[in-house]
Amino acid sequence: MPVISAKRQITLPIEQCRAAGIEPGDHYQCFVDNEGHITIVKQNAGAAAGMLKGLKVDRRYSDEESRASSLAE
Repeated sequence: MPVISAKRQITLPIEQCRAAGIEPGDHYQCFVDNEGHITIVKQNAGAAAGMLKGLKVDRRYSDEESRASSLAE
């Protein structure tokens, strides 16, 4: 069973890394829920590509005006 080191580092078993497709040097996100469960999610380059596709641009507002109105809300 893996143990947390004095530096709070965790070593994942090789079988779990292989199953999740995690390699040395990969980036990840880590989340903790209200019950203390930790979830590790591997970040995939380009995973968000196309999320804003089809979004209509309102050219009446500059980037600065848009940012200012978002911060004011």
